[in-house]
This record gives sequence, structure tokens and C-alpha cells, in this order.
Amino acid sequence: MKTKIEIAKNWLPRYTGTSLEEFGNYFLLTNFNNYVTKFAEQFNCNVNGIGKPMQSATNNAGLSIINFGMGSANAATIMDLLLAKQPEGILFLGKCGGLKHSTELGHFILPTAAIRGEGTSNDYMPPEVPALPSFKLHKFVSDKVVAHNMEYRTGVVYTSNRRLWEWDDNFKEYLKKIGTIGIDMETATIFISGYTNQISRGALLLVSDLPMVPEGVKTEESDLFVTQKFVDLHLQIGIEAMTEIGAKGETIKHFTF
Repeated sequence: MKTKIEIAKNWLPRYTGTSLEEFGNYFLLTNFNNYVTKFAEQFNCNVNGIGKPMQSATNNAGLSIINFGMGSANAATIMDLLLAKQPEGILFLGKCGGLKHSTELGHFILPTAAIRGEGTSNDYMPPEVPALPSFKLHKFVSDKVVAHNMEYRTGVVYTSNRRLWEWDDNFKEYLKKIGTIGIDMETATIFISGYTNQISRGALLLVSDLPMVPEGVKTEESDLFVTQKFVDLHLQIGIEAMTEIGAKGETIKHFTF
């Protein structure tokens, strides 16, 4: 195996326990296995990859969902491996911390860009290259959020490799200074690796905690509340948006010169 595509075609089934032919042309990516099981229950399809690093499911409409795990390294891995399938579009359904007073638990954020604080994306593009979504894909997502009578926020999110930073007042002051609306661990990596691999990509982030204040730091109890109240809608919006893109057959890819 000498080329990137040859390696990806061999490794994607190895990581997911799913053959290339079983995957659809559109993908939802998530960090949480319950998103995959809920998807499989809704469409009465199998969950593949139990015991593997990544679990997945695919419905009859050609939409697949993959739980790739947590963190920028895993995000980069799945975006590289999906090159084997050359998907028409990918939407990341992630959770994030809300950093402004305008963000509350259960709000959705459609990032207009992501600050590359994770470092992983530097292996793909120089630091001066902005981490951006495919805006046409985001249009489908925003339409579905509005159709469910839900509000969403736009803005720049900060992607970090640091999972435990809520105690660090200096880092909090930095986040305030740069004016980011949310913080997560994957979005910038997905945007940059998608750009590198010429994959149309987007992110719909669910505000799951408010970590700028001590009482807003995520706990087991607060995470359970968010999961019970908002995760079903989060997943449903993703399903509807990516299904509509496939049904309309509209080109969403950014072409290079």
C-alpha cells in the first residue's frame, strides 16, 4: 500500500468493522455511541463495529453515522479514512461549551469558522489557513433548525486539545479576549482535514455546558440533563439536513483551481 487512498480503503473497514460498500455517500460524525444506537433504532439498521475503535450504522437512504471517539487526533483519523469513500458531504454533530452570555444549554451553534488551537490541523495545512465549513452545507442545516422552531447561534469556535482547562483563569481570559462563542476539541480539525481531503463538511454543535463559570462546568448530572432533553433533536436535525442534501442532489463541494 503506497498511496493514501490505498491505505484508507484498507483501514476504514478495519477501524469500523464495515465494508466500503455498506457505507452511504453522506455522513454524520459524532463522539457519542448513543447517537449511533438512536440512529439505528430509528431506521431499524445494524450497529457495526462493536468492539472496534469506531461504531457505525447506515440507513436505506444512503446516510451513515460514525462515532469516531473524542479529540482532534481521532477527528483527523476519520476524515482521512473517509477519503476511501469520497463522501458527498459530512456533518459533525458535536457538543461544545458555550462561552458567551448569549449561549445557553441546548442552544445550537453553526460555526462560521474555528480557531486552530488543537495543533493537529497543522499537520494538514499551514497555521495561516483558516478552518472553515462548507457554507452551502450549513445552509441546509440552518433551514432544518429553523423548521424545528429552534434558534441557533453563529460565530467562531475555539478548538483545543485541552480537555481539562476549566480551572485555568488565564486561559479563560484569553478566550474572552478573542471573542469565541464556543469551545470544543474537534471542529477545526474536521474543517481543515476536510479541506485537505476535498470533502464538504460542516458542524452543528450543541451547547452542553457553560464552563466560564464554576456552576456551569459539566458534571455527570448536567450532561444527563442535556442528553435527555436535546440529543434527540440534535440528531434529528442532522438526519434531515443530510438527507435533504442527498435528495436534492445539489453540489456542495468547494472546488480547487
